[in-house]
Amino acid sequence: MKKIIHTVSASLIGLAASLQGGFAEEWRLNNFLPETRPETAELEQFVTEANAAIEGDIEIKMYSGGSLGLPNTDALRFLPRGAVEMSLLWANYLGRDAPALSSVVVQGTIGSIEDFEKAIPVVREIYEEEFADWGVSSVGYVAIPMLSVSVFCRDEPVRTLEDLKSKKLRVWARDQVETFTRLGVAAQIIPQEEMYVAMKTGVVDCALYPALYAHTVSLQEVASHASYLYPMASGPYVIGVATDKWNATDEQTKAAITAAAEDLWNRTNQYEDDFARELEAREKLAADGINWVEDFSEEDRATFVSSVTETWEMLAEEAGGNAPAYRERVLEALGR
Repeated sequence: MKKIIHTVSASLIGLAASLQGGFAEEWRLNNFLPETRPETAELEQFVTEANAAIEGDIEIKMYSGGSLGLPNTDALRFLPRGAVEMSLLWANYLGRDAPALSSVVVQGTIGSIEDFEKAIPVVREIYEEEFADWGVSSVGYVAIPMLSVSVFCRDEPVRTLEDLKSKKLRVWARDQVETFTRLGVAAQIIPQEEMYVAMKTGVVDCALYPALYAHTVSLQEVASHASYLYPMASGPYVIGVATDKWNATDEQTKAAITAAAEDLWNRTNQYEDDFARELEAREKLAADGINWVEDFSEEDRATFVSSVTETWEMLAEEAGGNAPAYRERVLEALGR
């Protein structure tokens, strides 16, 4: 019976394909970023360009905002196994499985566009090598803006590290937990999609977040005050494909995807307007009710950077393997 059903089903599929001109194989691109993020719009353009150039039976379709239910921390597990064909990856989310990746660029260690641009080529090289060891091919990159990270608080303004010690702080990566713990601040990782509720219900008093993206998660609805703490350069997002899948893909499709990815990188690898965009974002947040208070002091910021530097060294040593060498390669690129 099963064989008969299978034969009939195959016949029906063949008939439908002949009537519709064939089925395109769908390549699902897992994008954990919200649809409202600027990077998502850039990824949508990448998908459009790649699909227009692919001359075959493959069509890329993007699923944003974690809609596929795939935890971004598990990407090195689900991607090589074929749960999706493509996925956006961010090294700082992957520290559980690949500790060396999360210590390549510790947020807060690079504080200028000039240094950032020196480091990026080396960071991309390291990512390509490390992801390859996990059976993932890096087929594209999305640059992350040079961000300004602020402390958003629900009930009262906080603009000193001393005051922050009495608050529960939301962060998004382990290096931040380590850095703030060293400073005597209780920090916990709360995923972006859970941050709104955590702030609203008092699970945390304050949240670390870039003003540039605050509107995309409606942070202005649950926070009343904000103060700038530090500049943040991050390694780029990576578009990954399982290496086995990529190697089996025809050259024309690979060329189409690679060309669209190069355009994506060239569009996003621009940082000159980042600070102006940051100031515009702060003005918009203030208009929506955020009380933007004085920045953390230079002394506090220097203390924070010193703690970050210690965290970077500690994480690299703890990770072992290639991590210390990766850190040295980035430091060499920075001329330190």
